[in-house]
Amino acid sequence: MSRANISPDQPLKIGTRGSALALAQAHETRARLLAAHGFLEEELEIVVITTTGDRVQNRALSEIGGKGLFTKEIEDALLSGAIDIAVHSMKDMPVDQPAGLGLCCYLPREDPRDGFVSPHVSGWDDLAQGAVVGTSSLRRKAQILARRPDLRVVEFRGTVQTRLRKLGDGVAQATFLAMAGLNRLHAASVPVTPLAAETMLPAVAQGAIGIEQRLDDTRVCELLGPIHDQATGQRLAAERAFLAALDGSCQTPIAALAELDDGKLRLRGEILRPDGTEVLAADITCAVEEGAEMGRQMGKELRAQAGPGFFTHIDS
Repeated sequence: MSRANISPDQPLKIGTRGSALALAQAHETRARLLAAHGFLEEELEIVVITTTGDRVQNRALSEIGGKGLFTKEIEDALLSGAIDIAVHSMKDMPVDQPAGLGLCCYLPREDPRDGFVSPHVSGWDDLAQGAVVGTSSLRRKAQILARRPDLRVVEFRGTVQTRLRKLGDGVAQATFLAMAGLNRLHAASVPVTPLAAETMLPAVAQGAIGIEQRLDDTRVCELLGPIHDQATGQRLAAERAFLAALDGSCQTPIAALAELDDGKLRLRGEILRPDGTEVLAADITCAVEEGAEMGRQMGKELRAQAGPGFFTHIDS
């Protein structure tokens, strides 16, 4: 879609989930496109699409299908032409996209760290023996139990506000939220302590926004080019290659973080048993342009180290 045929009557349609965080990400995308191309505000329309993951809130994600729960309906709308681009939290994105769709644009990455959230204590080492911690993430659950096997982990889904209310009601003493989400929501009042990657390695692509498009839509590709952040793309190429080599999904506790420094890329990755009884980790540094290949190699090596039995109860 060229600049010439975008108008208030034929706006560029930006697909997104309807949560407060998803809308914040869609509005950031819209603002960057406005700044890059001088569109009128009414020429860029945000279209809210409800996904299966949004509708089903009373069950663990691993029980109802995994990462595609937050993307399928949006991708269907993209394929049908109902929307022109789709804005996603990259940690929710499966490794493979449907035929005809691709991720060609990433916005600058926010803080990728996890945050420990509790109105009672400032860190998980301060939690009492047997304290209850809430999370819907298998990765976080495994990492928690690897460090504190005495803790009891309960299912904890919902918006930031819902989770804070659950903490206030005593459902759990603590939970974890992505620092990126809190920053994008300007949630300064949340009692959060950022956790270093050495303490809790984040999810693959956490903190990054990806914009999906139809691969044959060269005009949209031209529009997205000026807002693409190359450094974020380089980091995610390594992390998602690591994930792909492990055949990872929401049902596989996998963590990874790539960082850039002076022309070098450092990639840390780990895989865990869901009960936290075993953690396999790796750490490499390479040239930036070698990041994706090194990510693939790291994933293959950890998978071989784990052996087939490691994934038996989480891969199907």
